[in-house]
Amino acid sequence: MRTLSRRSIGAHAPTAGGLATIALPYVDAAAARAVQVFVSNPRAWVLSPGDPAQDEAFRAGCAERSVPAYVHANLLVNVASPTPATVERSTQTLAHALRRGRSIGAKGVVFHAGSAVNSSHARTVLRQLRKAIVPLLDETASVDGPSLLVEPSAGGGHCLAARVEDLGPYLDALGWHPAVGVCLDTCHAYAAGHDLAAPGGMTATLDALVAAVGPGRLALVHANDSKDPCGSLRDRHETIGAGRIGEAAFAELLAHPATAGVPVIVETPSTGHAGHAADIARLTGLARGPARSRSRSRSRLGGAAEIVWPDK
Repeated sequence: MRTLSRRSIGAHAPTAGGLATIALPYVDAAAARAVQVFVSNPRAWVLSPGDPAQDEAFRAGCAERSVPAYVHANLLVNVASPTPATVERSTQTLAHALRRGRSIGAKGVVFHAGSAVNSSHARTVLRQLRKAIVPLLDETASVDGPSLLVEPSAGGGHCLAARVEDLGPYLDALGWHPAVGVCLDTCHAYAAGHDLAAPGGMTATLDALVAAVGPGRLALVHANDSKDPCGSLRDRHETIGAGRIGEAAFAELLAHPATAGVPVIVETPSTGHAGHAADIARLTGLARGPARSRSRSRSRLGGAAEIVWPDK
């Protein structure tokens, strides 16, 4: 991911109707240079076997476009749960996502850090994480599969990782395995109390992330503005620059050394590809510098549209 020669800014793409048939035209229409997809129903435990022809066409299409692909695991996954059945289903779902990710040439599989649900379980949950996740990391490393990328949550409910400082103990529980990385969601970080909107706030948060996990562990960014204020613990995405975080913070994000070469995915409000295309264009302008981003901002497409991304 660090060797990409251009800024890889893209979007979460729909797949209903065929992974390659639907997602690749979406990538083209949105001018996306990175893509993220679900490989099964995001809110059900049913695991889709996939279509080998669609998988190969998607893999080839991404390679042809030099577009890195990522899988977002099922939103029900909670490997930290005190309920054994949930842990088993979560582990099976992550294993499925890693296998499917390898089939489609994905660079990483994003999953939510999870919640211990209650305080008594929180005292022992890190040992549970190690037992459930490390075998998956060993397997994906052995077959040169995608990395497993832990995504901090918006906070609340005995979450294992909401603030970036929490990632240190989390990765330590996984033995700092080389197949595990981090996906930072800006809306989550803001909801968890990192004041990204304050001058220097994004820089300070990224500095804290690097201090917690070391350089090179940040593998993906979810760039989402927020409908709600800092510390709200509410994960409601907004169009870039139209929410509480604001455009200046995203310029800070793209200028920070920790994000150099790291793909960026928008999961913002969109009807069809138009909203994502506008946010990709805006972030691309910000990455080029203040003068170019101001010009891009004046010609920006539309405003916030109907939400299609399922709130996480």
